[in-house]
Amino acid sequence: FGYKQLEGFEGAMGLWWGMTAMDFKKYLDELGVTMVSSHCDTGKNFEKKAAEAAQVGLKYLINPYIGKQKKLDDYKKIAEQFNKNGEVCKKNGIRFAYHNHDYSFVQQDGQYPQDILMANTDAALVDYEMDIYWVVTAGADPEAWLKKYSNRFRLCHVKDRSKTAKPEDHDASVDLGTGSIDYKKVLKTASEHGVLYYIVEQERYDNSTPLKSAEIDAAYLKKMML
Repeated sequence: FGYKQLEGFEGAMGLWWGMTAMDFKKYLDELGVTMVSSHCDTGKNFEKKAAEAAQVGLKYLINPYIGKQKKLDDYKKIAEQFNKNGEVCKKNGIRFAYHNHDYSFVQQDGQYPQDILMANTDAALVDYEMDIYWVVTAGADPEAWLKKYSNRFRLCHVKDRSKTAKPEDHDASVDLGTGSIDYKKVLKTASEHGVLYYIVEQERYDNSTPLKSAEIDAAYLKKMML
């Protein structure tokens, strides 16, 4: 379909899907694909994971989820941990980032948790991966956030949201180009404000399969690039 890069995640089989880091890299090399980043459990053996990620050429390790916190101060504590994660990654020559869901773009006690995370993390150590779908699901404007924090969002998840989804619908992911998000406009803004990696993600397949959707999504982005 034309994909040359991918992002991984740490599941039940581990960060390298049951292989050693180098064997996994060899497997990807044979496919002609490079892994640029991976979501991972940053609370376990993070130094080892960072060293292995650097060894096989990843650019980023990413915290995929923190959950909505009870108090705003809790986000400050998480930001402190993000800075520590960033130090570990920097020591290994890679970068650390955090991937958002909707809750950080919904006001809590009059503030956006995302603002707190941005303000309390060192830009030299911590980047962000904007999941555009979740920003829109939260009722926020991804372009406004990209402009507000220019060069802080370095990666993004590109997935579309159903045109018929209600605000409370979280599971409304659809094939790119069939939903409500104006990606031609949003991705232009993203490119102007420092986003380097655009990662297709989809979580629901209506009358389709993951593989078919991957084909449709690739074709959509290829057409946009032309």
